[in-house]
Amino acid sequence: MVPELTVTDFAISKRFYVDILGFSIMNERSSPKFVYLSLGEVQIMLEQYQEDGWNTGELIYPLGRGVNFQIEVDDIEQILNRLNESNIPLFQDIQSNGYEVGGVKACQREFLVQDPDGYLLRFNQYIG
Repeated sequence: MVPELTVTDFAISKRFYVDILGFSIMNERSSPKFVYLSLGEVQIMLEQYQEDGWNTGELIYPLGRGVNFQIEVDDIEQILNRLNESNIPLFQDIQSNGYEVGGVKACQREFLVQDPDGYLLRFNQYIG
């Protein structure tokens, strides 16, 4: 699944995902403003809001209510440091959580941050 997020300010959102979070641009077009991004194996698309777009209702901040996007990364500290350097507040501080998967205990570190439109991103790194 590759989510496509409608954004209210394309330049700000693109900067957040590319310059701060470290996503790479796979494809981009200017009309309508659109970018296809990747970070490791994670892929996400951003598109500038358009009145005639695929809007199912009025977009009111925070966008994406009721969903969070889990993004599994190899180096969570690198992303956390970039957010701190850019003075981006976390929605939830970093913590370690244990889960049982198929009878095996697993542990991951994770934190949550909202993007400029309020979409909730949950970054996690498996640590054992």
